[in-house]
Amino acid sequence: MRNYRIGQIVPSSNTTMETEIPAMLNARRQLFPNETFTFHSARMRMMSVTPEELTAMDQASDRCAIELSDARMDVMAYACLVAIMAQGNGYHRQSQARLQKAVQENNTNIPILSSAGALVDSLKEKNLGKVSIITPYMKPLTQRVIEYIEAEGISVHDSISLEVSDNLEVGRLDPANLLEHVTRLDIDGVDAVILSACVQMPSLPSIQKAEDKIGKPVLSAAAATVYQMLKTLNLETRVPNAGFLLSGN
Repeated sequence: MRNYRIGQIVPSSNTTMETEIPAMLNARRQLFPNETFTFHSARMRMMSVTPEELTAMDQASDRCAIELSDARMDVMAYACLVAIMAQGNGYHRQSQARLQKAVQENNTNIPILSSAGALVDSLKEKNLGKVSIITPYMKPLTQRVIEYIEAEGISVHDSISLEVSDNLEVGRLDPANLLEHVTRLDIDGVDAVILSACVQMPSLPSIQKAEDKIGKPVLSAAAATVYQMLKTLNLETRVPNAGFLLSGN
């Protein structure tokens, strides 16, 4: 039996990543009974998804990384996609390098990834070069996410913005509604659909259903985070009923 400690740096108002990441990794027990996971978080203050709050929150990520490194995680993720993307194209590389340096100065060498980096890296790895996306954000923030993704060489064909600015309310959105939203999304010619381009908007119960419904790969920022965590831990990238990325194909 091997236990893995999973660390997450999350916004203080985030509830979804501490729900969906454990749900995905614990679901692996039916496939890999000798694995166990424990989950640990550090929080950065943020209530409203605005550029000002996102910038202030990001500055607290160093403290969070150091605090989690005290407990010797096996892998850590900066689990806020838009906080990274709001800082400018390619910022996930700068953020990850800075946080890596912070934990190394705390005499640890824990691998650090980010949900933003996990999403774009997974799309590129799987050659999913054209996508349509659903976000909970106000339209200007959705446009920032689109620009970030496209700067990584991935075309965004269509998007839906649900325009919910209160981060607590984003976490209360019903994931079942995504099955209706996805039917309004233009998916003609796309390689994949990002059902939730936000780690706070719940989507896990609908990812596989949406994939079966539209017949195209469906993923989320949270699923991409798990995928990259598993790769980092040298584990098989399989989670039951979690969509294309975690299908093991």
